[in-house]
Amino acid sequence: MKKKIATIVMIIIFVLAFFTLVTHATDTNSADLNNASTVNLEKMKERELETLQDYQESYGDATYGLVAYILNIIRLYSIPFGFVGIAISGIYRYIIGIRKLDVRDKGFGAMIGIITVVVICQILPLVFAIVVKGWRG
Repeated sequence: MKKKIATIVMIIIFVLAFFTLVTHATDTNSADLNNASTVNLEKMKERELETLQDYQESYGDATYGLVAYILNIIRLYSIPFGFVGIAISGIYRYIIGIRKLDVRDKGFGAMIGIITVVVICQILPLVFAIVVKGWRG
């Protein structure tokens, strides 16, 4: 029963992917589109460089500012990756693990590991800020 439902869902996805239309921009619009995307990329680059400089000024050193900036990015991106990892390990634990006990244990171990990594990624920037700003002076 589950295999039939999975097969039907896969067929529907392939049919929808096959019949979607791709639109292409004309030559006059593609130049404007390329120019607009270049401007957006330049703005994003300038904004990130300003953020990096703010971190460097806040920490008083280029190296500490760069590390704090990288830890902040890791903190932000660890949340969605953590949710995806927890969902995948939940599938291993609760769906596949119903029939295979070794897979169930694998899913539980992966879930504990992912939660631990996410917690570390969330706490590490705080610990870094306390150590560098608090103890260094």
